Amino acid sequence: MTDSPQHLIFAMLDVDGDGAITHAEYLARVDRVAAAVGRDAAHPVVAASHDAHDAVFRDMDADRDGRVTFEEYRTWVGHDAFERFCRRALGSLFDIADLDADGRLDRAGFVRLRTAAGNGESGVDEAFDALDADRDGLVDRDAYLSGIRDFVTTGTSPMAAAYGAGRTGLPAVT
Repeated sequence: MTDSPQHLIFAMLDVDGDGAITHAEYLARVDRVAAAVGRDAAHPVVAASHDAHDAVFRDMDADRDGRVTFEEYRTWVGHDAFERFCRRALGSLFDIADLDADGRLDRAGFVRLRTAAGNGESGVDEAFDALDADRDGLVDRDAYLSGIRDFVTTGTSPMAAAYGAGRTGLPAVT
């Protein structure tokens, strides 16, 4: 695997490293984030996140075999997929972590979200600092989603560090 955005994200989602993302692996992200912030699995925001992630998985799984290979993921991922599916799913993870529902996360909430979603802790502080443009100690939902979209679609973003990548020099997503 290389350090392209597609490879980095795929490796994060393929939790067991067997070369395919399963439905269970993909939806487990929701449960990990909910558990990390103390949200009950029956909470409406958690249920909405399950629905959003299920829709993403069904769309990624082109051959409907219950497994998303890297080739399926690479073919699927990009700006259109992000806007049609990922914005809602990733926004729903943010919403789970946003316990006071103000549309913002402090550093501790951001770190819990990112690590529970499958990212390592390396680069999380750098990503938070880059996304906290007004230096108020908070990252808002729109900045978070824009950062992920930019990383997925161009390979350059403040979120690159949170995926274990450098900020520059990554190939653009095709």
